[in-house]
Amino acid sequence: MTPLQFEALYQGEWQELDTLLQRFFAVRRRGAPAARQGERLATLYRRVCEQLALARARSYPAYMLDRLEQLTGDAHQAIYQRPEFGAAAVKRLIAVDFPATVRAHAAYLLVAAALLSLPTVIVGLLVYYRPDLILSVVDARTAASFEEMYSPAAESIGRLRTANTDWMMFGYYIMHNISISFQCFAGGLLAGVGSIFFLIYNGAIIGAVGGYLTARGLGTTFYPFVVTHSAFELTAIVIAGAAGLRLGHALLMPGRRTRLDSLVWAARRCTVLLYGSTAMLFIAAGIEAFWSSAHWLPPGVKYAVATVCWFAVLGYLVLQGRPRAG
Repeated sequence: MTPLQFEALYQGEWQELDTLLQRFFAVRRRGAPAARQGERLATLYRRVCEQLALARARSYPAYMLDRLEQLTGDAHQAIYQRPEFGAAAVKRLIAVDFPATVRAHAAYLLVAAALLSLPTVIVGLLVYYRPDLILSVVDARTAASFEEMYSPAAESIGRLRTANTDWMMFGYYIMHNISISFQCFAGGLLAGVGSIFFLIYNGAIIGAVGGYLTARGLGTTFYPFVVTHSAFELTAIVIAGAAGLRLGHALLMPGRRTRLDSLVWAARRCTVLLYGSTAMLFIAAGIEAFWSSAHWLPPGVKYAVATVCWFAVLGYLVLQGRPRAG
């Protein structure tokens, strides 16, 4: 059976399930009890799950898989998830919703990671071999301030001259990191172009600073400073960028929906990603202000803790929230 024949055969069921789900979520947004038409919804949900498995096995086109995954995900939410509030909602967000949503957006995540990491490596190597290229990214005064911030003689590594305490830096890191994350996400409203730009731009900045400081012999203070909190910070920025790419994809390829409707549906799925990435940025800011900047901590200890943090973040996103076997 060709993909077109498959789509023609089951199109009616997909449309019926989509209509039921839109009605259900529209009623729930108004705060009224949602009539689920449970038996029919459950029947269609089971059938579409079978069709999704079949489509995957036959390697049908991505647009068809995306639609079926969207339908099954929404139907599962409508049938099985009960409204939760307060601590229960936060617990579920951390334990299930956030890591599961990250995995559901794995393709966007890989693209966002490439857009951030490739410029980091390329620009980092270029500036390392040609330190004067740093002036193509920042001005001479800013470059000098980087050397001062990461000097072995600095009282607190990475602290701005205008900040007197670690608490002031904590507030600065929160505002700075969240602003970058928001740019990467909101840029998706420009058909994804904004998200692509901010991911590449920030990757280039990171690479330029790292390459310059390494060339100036300050790698021994710079890398122990960034290695721990970057597990949370860089991952959060990639997740925000992936959410922005999801918005851009919804605008460019709305499928059978209007562009506005497609954008609304994509934004609703990305909300969980924003909650989770924001929490990760708060954790990163705390580590950066009170741990990474500590001059008295040996680099070996920082690298050891960083290894634990990186494995913990990646393990959480990959393994947490999966259904238990049996």
